[in-house]
Amino acid sequence: MPAELIVPAAVVLGLLIGSFLNVVIHRLPLIMERQWADEIAQAQAERDGPAAEPSSYRVEPEAETFNLVVPRSRCPHCGHQIRWYENLPILSWLALRGRCSSCKAPISARYPLVEAATGLVFGYCAWRWGLGWTTAAWCGFGAALIALAMIDWDTTLLPDGITLPLLWAGLIAATLQWTALPLADAVWGAVGGYLSLWLVYWGFKLLTGKEGMGYGDFKLFAALGAWFGWQALIPLILIASITGAIVGLVLKLRSGLRPGGYVPFGPFLSLAGLVGMVFSPAALLPLGGL
Repeated sequence: MPAELIVPAAVVLGLLIGSFLNVVIHRLPLIMERQWADEIAQAQAERDGPAAEPSSYRVEPEAETFNLVVPRSRCPHCGHQIRWYENLPILSWLALRGRCSSCKAPISARYPLVEAATGLVFGYCAWRWGLGWTTAAWCGFGAALIALAMIDWDTTLLPDGITLPLLWAGLIAATLQWTALPLADAVWGAVGGYLSLWLVYWGFKLLTGKEGMGYGDFKLFAALGAWFGWQALIPLILIASITGAIVGLVLKLRSGLRPGGYVPFGPFLSLAGLVGMVFSPAALLPLGGL
């Protein structure tokens, strides 16, 4: 591919991947909830025997065919099936003026923003690293963080189906020298990322009796450690903590906090990871005082 086409091609690919990420962000938590409901129903059936009443947790048969591909996307207000030309990244949203073509219900601006963010990440990676496996690795890293940030913001869930592959991908990328990070640093980064937040979690719980974060945060920080190494953990957690505190304060002043007064931490860990990708761990080290 000619060098002048690499970045535009990466941007277009990122826009398409961003469109798919919108599906992942919306559907993956629903898929997880259905799996949990089915597991609860099966456990109740095994406990109570075949003569028991049907469980209220059981997923109806007609609702079982639901994944990241099936069914096709529909308007949540009127059920209108979205045609291919209504699903073009950014362009369709602009052409429809942010409204369903059938019922004219508003379509959230977050959809094109996710697509644009993914396109920018892919374009940046192609501009920085050119055409190769390093670019592919960092594009996947950025796409995963965007999906995790939005899912956690919506549901306070950080799915293992994304965090654990992201962690393993970081270790594999270090092994194959796609991230210019020694494998030992990646391994200890994963260990340190998990254990550091695990210790904070239990310290906070023992002192207050409350849970300050979830296990998904441990896994996500471990994944960041695998991608950036143990040396970058302090600056990364500082970036996440400072931005999280600022956003939390703004939401509190605007009375926008959720019931319980909490703000999910995953989006800010994801933001720290994207900042680390752009500025590199070496540039972040002074922030951590290292």
